[in-house]
Amino acid sequence: MHHNLVLLCLVGVTTVLGWRQGGSGFMYPPKRPEGVQLPPDQWYTQSLNHFNPSDTRTWQQRYFTNDSFYEPGGPVFLMIGGEGPADPVWMVEGSWVTYAQSLKAYMLFLEHRYYGKSHPTEDVSVENLAYLSTEQALADLAAFIVDMQESLGFEDNKWIVFGGSYSGSLAAWFRMKYPHLAHGAVATSAPIVAQVNFKEYLEVVRDSLATVSEDCNTQIKEAHRELDMLLLHQIGWRTITTEFRLCTPLDARIADDVSNMFSLLAENIEDVVQYNKDNRAFEGVKGTNITIDTICGIMMNEDEEPIDRYADVNSMILDVYGKPCLEHTYHAMIEELQATSWENNESVGGRAWMYQTCTEYGFYQSSDSENQPFGDKFPIEFFIKQCEDIYGPKFNLSLLEAGVKRTNTIFGGRDLKVTRVVFPNGSIDPWHALGITSDISNDATAIYINGTAHCANEYPDSPDDPSQLTAAREEVYQLITQWLNEE
Repeated sequence: MHHNLVLLCLVGVTTVLGWRQGGSGFMYPPKRPEGVQLPPDQWYTQSLNHFNPSDTRTWQQRYFTNDSFYEPGGPVFLMIGGEGPADPVWMVEGSWVTYAQSLKAYMLFLEHRYYGKSHPTEDVSVENLAYLSTEQALADLAAFIVDMQESLGFEDNKWIVFGGSYSGSLAAWFRMKYPHLAHGAVATSAPIVAQVNFKEYLEVVRDSLATVSEDCNTQIKEAHRELDMLLLHQIGWRTITTEFRLCTPLDARIADDVSNMFSLLAENIEDVVQYNKDNRAFEGVKGTNITIDTICGIMMNEDEEPIDRYADVNSMILDVYGKPCLEHTYHAMIEELQATSWENNESVGGRAWMYQTCTEYGFYQSSDSENQPFGDKFPIEFFIKQCEDIYGPKFNLSLLEAGVKRTNTIFGGRDLKVTRVVFPNGSIDPWHALGITSDISNDATAIYINGTAHCANEYPDSPDDPSQLTAAREEVYQLITQWLNEE
């Protein structure tokens, strides 16, 4: 996965919110504890379309439960799935598990439609993706809660919803839209403003790198200047091909290939910044020990030219993820995201998330700000073109602008009116720029955690955690406890 979209906090792909090719904020799962049984897949019969009562089509939605801490009368905790597979390791690890243990909660985790094993339609053609929207996802949660209240006898229990990244936004919006079903919500690292051109993303990356040294940004900028020089002649193209381990020779006459390459190289650093030191030493997800310090250490090594150091960063990331070369061509990326089958399709989550960005959110991490060191080769137009090339000419800028306006109209952007919602965000995480970082009111509060990354407070405690992160987890716990005492 690559490219500018990842949001993911909770799942397990390269990065979903910024699904690389678009940049997501995916929340990766924590590490599975030794010898602990993970709960099995369970299946809920869900409506395909909640907004047409005469449409009776259904599908099977995956969920997990953990009743090991529950005592009668305790709260019910629901983790909301985001833009990637729901990983059952969250049922036994993470700060919400600690809260559940203390508060004797019953735990549920519902996978988001179109991600993981939750397949509402026979494929992910453009026609079938029409059922992929924020409102459908929220209505899935509502239907699920109502039926679980009945089948498990939880009508009188208080429900608290949790999410991180995109699913953090869903948690806040669910509390707003269905306040009779969710008593409170923890909306971690939630981008709640839809925005076509998220050029602030790279500005926060710049600021985060500067926490190590301003020189780190200077050297990245210099590497881009040297890259621009090499783009001017064919010998330079060959140098770039070799140094940056491109899978096929660079042809700089193909502007989209150049844009894609620069976007991918920036993404190498974006992902490290977004998840910096977040204690998600995943099983199978590598690179968690690569931090902002690692990147800046390489970029500030004066034994080499800046461009060679930038290439070293790329090689390190390729090696960690076991990739022999960097697939830089625009055609290969688009082709991957055009595949509509569920079978053997690793990019199906990327296709689904990209669709949500092209129709509802934008969130494109463009190079359009002057105030960042990654050059100017992946402007907003480059991302809009991807929407059109993947889904068809209708998916153009005007469709996206209308979609973003619609999202902010429905959910209110930063003016959302909610109670009993907490919004934790990390200062290092570029997604905080679209989130709530100061209190909306006495009972819709922000926790701005200095020096931490995307969804850091959702992960299990680590002895290396800074005190402000430990304090944030405790503050969330105190708030949930307080909400449970309110009618």
